[in-house]
Amino acid sequence: MVTVEELREMDCSVLKRLMNRDENGGGALGVLSGGKCLLLDCRPFLAHSAGYIRGSVNVRCNTIVRRRAKGSVSLEQILPAEEEVRARLRSGLYSAVIVYDERSPRAESLREDSTVSLVVQALRRNAERTDICLLKGGYERFSSEYPEFCAKTKALAAIPPAVPPSAAEALDLGCSSCGTPLHDQGGPVEILPFLYLGSAYHAARRDMLDALGITALLNVSSDCPNHFEGHYQYKCIPVEDNHKADISSWFMEAIEYIDAVKERRGRALVHCQAGISRSATICLAYLMMKKRVRLEEAFERAAAGGQPVGLSSRRRPSSFPSLLGAQAADGNKD
Repeated sequence: MVTVEELREMDCSVLKRLMNRDENGGGALGVLSGGKCLLLDCRPFLAHSAGYIRGSVNVRCNTIVRRRAKGSVSLEQILPAEEEVRARLRSGLYSAVIVYDERSPRAESLREDSTVSLVVQALRRNAERTDICLLKGGYERFSSEYPEFCAKTKALAAIPPAVPPSAAEALDLGCSSCGTPLHDQGGPVEILPFLYLGSAYHAARRDMLDALGITALLNVSSDCPNHFEGHYQYKCIPVEDNHKADISSWFMEAIEYIDAVKERRGRALVHCQAGISRSATICLAYLMMKKRVRLEEAFERAAAGGQPVGLSSRRRPSSFPSLLGAQAADGNKD
């Protein structure tokens, strides 16, 4: 395990010189000046989507990834869609990797369980010949000193999670029900590498969907529109959010759809309006049926990513074993 004392630090001015082609090549960095560098953004997805240093790659290290890794993440977990980057790291083709978070000023200030620390450990195990540096002050300092080297997405940063969207935005999204729920956690939750859980608000944000590599959406509602039918594949399960709805009759059809997306190496977003009941139920059913986990573990996985899961009385845990079958409910854990 790498210690913070072994992690080199880089000033923002040095990274700026590396990014500026006219000034790149100065010898102050030793091995860093002789080859291509990789810049890894270790902040959450929503923060990266709102603004990032140009050319950086956002690592995935949310709560679910951490739980599966049990304190030791792999390159496949933190860079699931970056096969070429992983191959270059393992081959030693990067002379240096520069990691940054929001604002950490020094390596010694990093917590052992921080995303940066976990990413550095993964790099040390898989890219032993590569120099690793922490950007001092993180994105906050670099973006304030060199905003011209950063990209910002105004649309994502402009809407606080607890504030309903403006009338203009509601009109643009096509329905008032697609505004940000008061409990919204920011971005969709990764349940599995090919399965995400979200809300109508997420389904209406093409920038979010594209950033996650979503290729298909499962709309578990009767009133949320499919906004981008020419760009993504859609399937609708018209379940009302009331006590009379029988969502269990749709389980197999939903599971088959998710599996079909997986077989095409795609990624599916399952959503309803708020992303806490109908769509969460479908994700729980998928985990229990296909991954053979008990209901308690499936429920824990769905909730662990920060998505509040609120099953109504007709979707309570006690009803799942009979709906999915004893094998799915009582099978071996994943």
